[in-house]
Amino acid sequence: MSDVLNYDPNCLFCKIIKGEIPSNKVYEDNLCYAFYDIDPQAPVHFLVIPKAHIGSCGEITKWNSAVVAHCFEVISRVTKALGITDFRVVSNCGEQAGQSVPHLHFHVLAGRDMTWPPG
Repeated sequence: MSDVLNYDPNCLFCKIIKGEIPSNKVYEDNLCYAFYDIDPQAPVHFLVIPKAHIGSCGEITKWNSAVVAHCFEVISRVTKALGITDFRVVSNCGEQAGQSVPHLHFHVLAGRDMTWPPG
């Protein structure tokens, strides 16, 4: 079972980090957790989330931004380990933007052509 900083007992991703809800883990360290999306939108689709409960990009501050930078280091490390060179990173902020879980997360999508604009 993993430690979650600022655990929110109502948060789906906090429960995944703690092992209360199963996931297909890609990577884990003391600051973040990565797992495959249960509804993939590309041949490769995983999420990278901070273990600290941060609601969205709108809640990033000078006090928690280092963990966000670490999430991007993990994205780089994991994509390299998977042999992925072309990928998209997406973070939706707020319901109107498509955020369905109020815990900061980064979708990493690869393995197909990505259109622009995305939607």
